Amino acid sequence: MPLTATLARVDADLAAGRVPMARQRLRGLVSSYPDDLTLRRRLAEVYRLYGEPAQAGRWMYLEENRDAGETSAFEARYRTPLERMRALAWRGPESLAPSAFAREQLAAVRTACSEALGRPVDWNWIPSAPDNEADVGTGKFSGFLAGAGCLLVVLVMLGIWVNGLIALFG
Repeated sequence: MPLTATLARVDADLAAGRVPMARQRLRGLVSSYPDDLTLRRRLAEVYRLYGEPAQAGRWMYLEENRDAGETSAFEARYRTPLERMRALAWRGPESLAPSAFAREQLAAVRTACSEALGRPVDWNWIPSAPDNEADVGTGKFSGFLAGAGCLLVVLVMLGIWVNGLIALFG
C-alpha cells in the first residue's frame, strides 16, 4: 500500500480510536522508510497517547527538538549502545538522515557501539530484536531449548496417538 494511503488509514484509525492499529501501521511505515523523520514523529505521538515516554523518546531520538524526559526514558530502557542501535531501527549509512542533528546522533550511537564491541559496526549489520528484548534468546543454548521443546511436543503427540491406537484395537 502506498505511503499516502497508509497515512490516511492511520488518520482514520486515530479518529476512530483505534490507536493500536494506527501504531501498527506506523511501525510498518517506519520499517519501510527508516529515514523519514516525519513518520518517526507520528509514531512518537501515538506512543504518547499510550503514556509510554521511553517509546516516544525512541522515535524522537533523531529530532533536535525532542523532550529531554522522553530521551532519558529511552536511554534508561535501552542502556547499551547495541540496544539503542537496534531500537532506532535505522538502515543504511548515516548520510541518509535528513538533518545534521540526526546524522550526528546516529554516528554517536554507532561509534559507541563499535567501541563497546571492540570492532567497527554499521547500521546494516545490526540484527533486529524484539522491542522489549535486548540480547535474550540469541545464543546457542536458547536454540537448543527451542529444539528440545519442539521435540518434546512431538514425542507427547506421538505418545497420545500410540495410546489411542492401543485403546482402539486393544
